[in-house]
Order: sequence, then C-alpha cells, then structure tokens
Amino acid sequence: MSKFEEGLKLIEERCPGDKDIVMSLATISLEPNEAGRMYPYSREVDAYYEDGMFYISTHAKSKKMRQIERNPEVSFSVNFEWFTGHGVAENLGWVKDEKNAAIREKMKRIFAWFDAHGGEDNPDSIVLRVAITKAIVIKDHGAVRYNMDFITKTAT
Repeated sequence: MSKFEEGLKLIEERCPGDKDIVMSLATISLEPNEAGRMYPYSREVDAYYEDGMFYISTHAKSKKMRQIERNPEVSFSVNFEWFTGHGVAENLGWVKDEKNAAIREKMKRIFAWFDAHGGEDNPDSIVLRVAITKAIVIKDHGAVRYNMDFITKTAT
C-alpha cells in the first residue's frame, strides 16, 4: 500500500461517506482589512466526504459563495480529526437539479436537519463541492504525518 493510499484510508475512516462532518471552511474576504490586505474568512459547515470531495448544502447568495465566485481556492479543517488541507470549490447548482439527484439523496439521508432547514425548493439552495488538492493527515499525535497531493495521488 502506498503512503497516499494509507493516508486515504485514514481519511475514509475518519470521514465515512455516510457521516455528517463538521468542518471549518476558509475563503478569502471580498474586502480588505484596515491594512489594505485581503484576509481569510472561516466558518463551520456541515459536509459529507466522498472520493476526495466534500459536499456542502448552502445558499447561492451567501457571503461564502460570493467569496468563492471571486476566488474558488479554499482551505479546510475537519474538526477534531487531524485532517486539514485546501482545494477548489465549485457551485454545482440547485440541489434539486436532476444532475444533483444522487447528492441530494445523500444529503437528505446524512444531514438530519436537511428536510427541515435545507430549503431545497428555493433555486438558491445549492450544492457546493470542494475538490481536495492537498491535505495533511496526522496519526498518533504527530508520530505519523501524511502530506497528500490529490492531483498526483502521492504522499510524503
């Protein structure tokens, strides 16, 4: 088993595809700070993980989506799982769009709150996908570290 496959196995154990994952998602601000520089903007989101991707239910006009429209590069940290990284975020469109049917069904099954709060009848209720590009997974309190490149499928 390659080091990348070992790291992937850890991710899949910590983030099984049928589990609601609470993670921090960081984007870049739309407006500069007092020093004139753009800054990271982080918030917690519910997501599920599958095949190197996170899927998130959100609103198309939210601040996070306006930030992602300008810069789709994001970073993330899966809370309490020693799993961080960055990726590229993409708006997959309305959650009830036919092309999102399988994702919607998973969201309904995985997110206990989805039926009551997903707002899926609103066309601005969308699926946000984050394709992981690089990640760090830590095991045994730092004794083992996987620096993973999801583009080349390698790890050091």
